Amino acid sequence: MFKHQGEIRVLRTMAVHIIEDDSGVADSLRMVFAGHDGEVSVYSDAESFIAAGPPGADDLVIVDLGLPGMKGGELIRWLNGLKHQPRIVVVTGESEKRISDHMDGLKVAGLIRKPIDAASLDPFLD
Repeated sequence: MFKHQGEIRVLRTMAVHIIEDDSGVADSLRMVFAGHDGEVSVYSDAESFIAAGPPGADDLVIVDLGLPGMKGGELIRWLNGLKHQPRIVVVTGESEKRISDHMDGLKVAGLIRKPIDAASLDPFLD
C-alpha cells in the first residue's frame, strides 16, 4: 500500500476476465494468460461476470460478442458506463456487418477475430 494525496491505495496486479461461452475458446484464452502474474477468471455469460462484481480499472476484460443472454455489446456498454473502466478486448467470429452493428459507439482497446492467434493478445498484457 502507499499513500497518495491523502488516500491509501492498494497496489495489485492486473486481473484478466474472460467472458466466452465456447468452452474450447475460453480454455485456450485461459492458457494464454496463465503465465501472467494476475488472476484469470472465466465466465460463460455476461450475467455471471456482472454478478462477480465490477472489474478494476487496471484489469483486462475479454468479451465475446456472441454471448447467450446479455450480448457482448450490451456488456461492453455496461463496462463503458463504469466510473473506473477496464481495458476491453473483443473477440468474435462474427461478420464485419454484425461487428459494426454490435460495436457502434462502444469504446474498446482492441478487436480480435476468431480463430484467435495467441500473439495477437500480447499487446494487452502490459
